[in-house]
Amino acid sequence: MMNTQVLLLGIVVGTANFLFRYLPLRLKKKQQTSSMQRGITALLLDSIGIASICALLVVSSVPDIQHSPGKLIPTLVGFGVLGATFYKTRSIILSTLLSALGYGVTWKILMVAM
Repeated sequence: MMNTQVLLLGIVVGTANFLFRYLPLRLKKKQQTSSMQRGITALLLDSIGIASICALLVVSSVPDIQHSPGKLIPTLVGFGVLGATFYKTRSIILSTLLSALGYGVTWKILMVAM
């Protein structure tokens, strides 16, 4: 049973990591930065940070969620805030901080509700 879980976790993390690197290239918008168009390499390098954070989020969250399923919703909220904030701001620092805040606030709200 444990081997299946490890394989599944590897597939999920690998797929998420691949998509965070591939989708920005595929969905690239024509943007101008300092009167120069951003190249594919710059876009790829920008997406590596968010891909790393998301991969770490999945890897570190799965064992915790397996032991206490109540952490699934706060984790999903944190992941959603991370993706939405990075999409809007392109700041990995702000995205990480807001996703941690989203996780913490959601966890607190759910704990008070119980």
